[in-house]
Amino acid sequence: MSKFADIKVGDMAELNHVITQSDIEKFVELTGDDNKLHIDKEYASKTIFKKPVAHGMLSASFISTIIGTKLPGDGALWFSQKLEFLLPVRVGDEITIHAEVIRKIDRDKVIELKTDIFNQHKQKVTTGEAKLKVIEKELSGEVIVEDNKSKKIALVIGGTGGIGRAACLALAGDGFDIIVHYNHSVNVARQIKEEVEKTGRKSMVVNADIVDELQIKEMMRKITREFETVTVLVNCTTIRVPNMKLMSLDWQDIQNHIDINIKGSFYLIRNIIPLMEKVKYGKVINIITQYTEGTPPSELIPYITAKAALSGFSRALAVELAPKGIRVNMVSPGMTNTELISDVPEKVRLITEAKTPLKKLAKPEDVANAICFLASDKSDYLTGETIRVNGGQVMI
Repeated sequence: MSKFADIKVGDMAELNHVITQSDIEKFVELTGDDNKLHIDKEYASKTIFKKPVAHGMLSASFISTIIGTKLPGDGALWFSQKLEFLLPVRVGDEITIHAEVIRKIDRDKVIELKTDIFNQHKQKVTTGEAKLKVIEKELSGEVIVEDNKSKKIALVIGGTGGIGRAACLALAGDGFDIIVHYNHSVNVARQIKEEVEKTGRKSMVVNADIVDELQIKEMMRKITREFETVTVLVNCTTIRVPNMKLMSLDWQDIQNHIDINIKGSFYLIRNIIPLMEKVKYGKVINIITQYTEGTPPSELIPYITAKAALSGFSRALAVELAPKGIRVNMVSPGMTNTELISDVPEKVRLITEAKTPLKKLAKPEDVANAICFLASDKSDYLTGETIRVNGGQVMI
């Protein structure tokens, strides 16, 4: 929610939407406007439009979306709108709704917006002006100062993987509200959300390709509407790790791992750290691998290269962010019994177990326990450190 005082003339927001046949059918069902110009191809073919056109108010209704969710967001009371429909919009058109603050009336806490809608050809199809009031929460006479640490909100990137899922549930057990990030596995994410809520904690599901900063920004907008901040970021994301010899590799194989580990982490950090800076407290926990230390196995060049880079990136961040009260640490698992090793031959697993002093592979819960420690205030004097969860395979 934006406060009236924080909104400035010139502030802008945009959103995009592709008009579908389903949109038109739902609009007809909701409003009862079944004008044949909108729904009957034969009728429309005999008009100057030649094809059905979408209801003008269907496109205009997204002005409500941009006011209610972006500019200014929660608390907006839209009370006036002027509209002029300039060009038709049809099924398949991608519209961009653009809003810009053109005037503020301080006495009444009123904001005036210029509202324009463009199609994919950058043609303006609708124009107008909106007026709205910003309704802010009433504050009690008693000012409550909340301990920054008492807000226990964890965003788990890659929350549907083996380690990610275990981290979500373990952190919930430690009193954290959980934001479950997924890339493709929405049903798994929803199941984890339900499991978290059974513990009495709040949870939400978010989706974003972390190598796309625009998707990260949209994800953070949704998160801050629900939870206002994030105090712990756990980055468990990875991609499949096939064994490939050097001469079978393309550069893109390496680039894919660098993108998910470094580019993705960079975009996440750049968009989450400002929230932590406001409260001068936060935890960032990156998952690396024991293969970055000692002698690594062969045929894993992309994976090991990217994880080694993530280790260096994390230590550099730890130095820069420490004065701001933000700790950056790492968890370095050995071979862990998750879906990620499903392609590893059974013989290799048995040999790894035999070489491990504790004579067994790590479970996702073992890694999650280390994550919980780093997320807790018990680790407040640690930054730039690595906790190794490998059963004794690497000892430093």
